[in-house]
Amino acid sequence: MDPNTQALENPETKSSEEQNSHAIVAPHDTLPFATLSLSISLPKILQTPSLESKIQSLFSRHPSKVKVPTQASSLAHLSLSTAAPVPSKLSFKSTISANPLQNPLSLGPRRPLDPNNGAGIRRAAIVWFRNDLRVNDNECLNTANNEAMSVLPVYCFDPRDYGKSSSGFDKTGPYRASFLIESVSDLRKNLQAKGSDLVVRIGQPETVLLELAKAIGADAVYAHREVSHDEVKGEDKIESAMKEENVEVKYFWGSTLYHLDDLPFKLEDMPSNYGGFKEKVQGLEVRKTIEALDQLKNLPSRGDVEAGDIPSMADLGLNPSATMSQANASMVGGETEALQRLQKFAAECQAQPPKGAKDGSNESIYGANFSCKISPWLAMGCISPRSMFDELKKTAARTISASSNRNDGGSPDTGMNWLMFELMWRDFFRFITKKYSSANRQIEAPVTACTGALA
Repeated sequence: MDPNTQALENPETKSSEEQNSHAIVAPHDTLPFATLSLSISLPKILQTPSLESKIQSLFSRHPSKVKVPTQASSLAHLSLSTAAPVPSKLSFKSTISANPLQNPLSLGPRRPLDPNNGAGIRRAAIVWFRNDLRVNDNECLNTANNEAMSVLPVYCFDPRDYGKSSSGFDKTGPYRASFLIESVSDLRKNLQAKGSDLVVRIGQPETVLLELAKAIGADAVYAHREVSHDEVKGEDKIESAMKEENVEVKYFWGSTLYHLDDLPFKLEDMPSNYGGFKEKVQGLEVRKTIEALDQLKNLPSRGDVEAGDIPSMADLGLNPSATMSQANASMVGGETEALQRLQKFAAECQAQPPKGAKDGSNESIYGANFSCKISPWLAMGCISPRSMFDELKKTAARTISASSNRNDGGSPDTGMNWLMFELMWRDFFRFITKKYSSANRQIEAPVTACTGALA
């Protein structure tokens, strides 16, 4: 820039209006480029009859020489770039950093105005694990890690789920409790393998989560929705508690084969019988599974939250029986075991002869093998229905290819269709429970469904 441009403005006679309405940045001489920022007040500049000629004069010269019109005090938001560095001895006030690529006003984390906008970065978030004890195909966990600078995974053993019911039975029996403890332990190991951890507490979630949110300064709580009456009431309590602290609660849907938002009807209009439900959803596309992240965000440094111990059966008020050790040997909870069982089941399906085989061995999915035996892991969310569907779909494709190579004329009925219908049965019961789970809703029509073995 030639010396004449230094006379653009006299620092001693600069008016207060000029100081507040515009700013010119003079980056360091060593930068490969420089940025010049001016402020323009459109209502004033539009009243200038010679605006077009003045704007043209700004760009008609060499990029390294810029003339600022006399109406500079009324300009706002006009950016001009120079090809050569601007001398650092200019006396203009700078409102941004020396590096034009950095904006000091945006260094602090900003809470997104749109909760669905992943571009907004949260300071800290809590992932509340419920019946989704897995890292694979977990939209809740992935979204929190994409939207927050730090993430605190939490699982609560709610005392209200234990003890005796009004009928005198255990709300949670020893076998289920043991399976749950193993599943939570496996989840913690899987989270630790990805650079995170699992905070475990015994307490009511609305109390525990609120205390943790205050401790770490959380912006939001991420969780999967559930369907039963008590679980929905618990969600309402969480939202009420968090609302008072300005903490957002974001819910996701991930417990069924078909997504709630993809149903071809409103939930209140859902058919009350399985036949009507099956007819409407059979052609729906199943959403793709969500791959687990290779690395999870670090735990929040604020609050110094301890991970806590996973409770024992005695801590939950249960007495393990002598026969439990034998049962536990064949029923180990956790996502790791669930994936191994799914792969084993898929291999068995692929080994089945095609339908129409003369030895009749394609009936072996019945009898002792009437089920895939993955129901307990599905119930705890150690594996998702979509993951099962994907794995069996791959198996069916391999079997079709093998059947074509054999050219035996049989159709590869390897249990894929059978399992698909069982997962649809499971969806029906979860959606119908969701439909009538509201405390203020009265059942208008009886739910009808014939007996069937669930996956």
